[in-house]
Amino acid sequence: MKHVLLFFALLAGTCSFVSAQEKAPKSPRITAEGKNVKIAYGQPSKRNRVIFGELVPYGKVWRLGANEATEITFAKDGSFGGKPVKAGTYTLFTIPEASEWTFILNSELKQWGAYDYDKIKDKNVLEVKAKATKTSAPVEKLTITLPANKLVVEWDQTHVEVPVK
Repeated sequence: MKHVLLFFALLAGTCSFVSAQEKAPKSPRITAEGKNVKIAYGQPSKRNRVIFGELVPYGKVWRLGANEATEITFAKDGSFGGKPVKAGTYTLFTIPEASEWTFILNSELKQWGAYDYDKIKDKNVLEVKAKATKTSAPVEKLTITLPANKLVVEWDQTHVEVPVK
């Protein structure tokens, strides 16, 4: 009888483990790659929410994604928004507004969200502003791409581009 109970206990534990492994995170970590630049970010979904101005407040520092703050890596010296950037990895924050966003590169890595931004803002490497426009249709998942010489952010009904080399 003890062997039967042990067998079923092991079976139940194994099934629970396999089931937990099959569930994808709600905001998976995505990597976008360009010629000299790579970006890793948590990709949240819209899920019928109003994103900018509500879920992501205007005028406040945002991690540009979900979970761990977004990180941008330059394989060699380059530029971001027309400003020079040394090769390396930086945390990428934004301050969204309805018509203009501020992008911030910060040297403090491994941040969870932007909760401790005030404690690390003295490590900002640069800030640039970029125009925010409306998309032709809502974008369900936060999408960051690196087409030729620019970083493009799209989510909900917002589109923002920053020159990157």
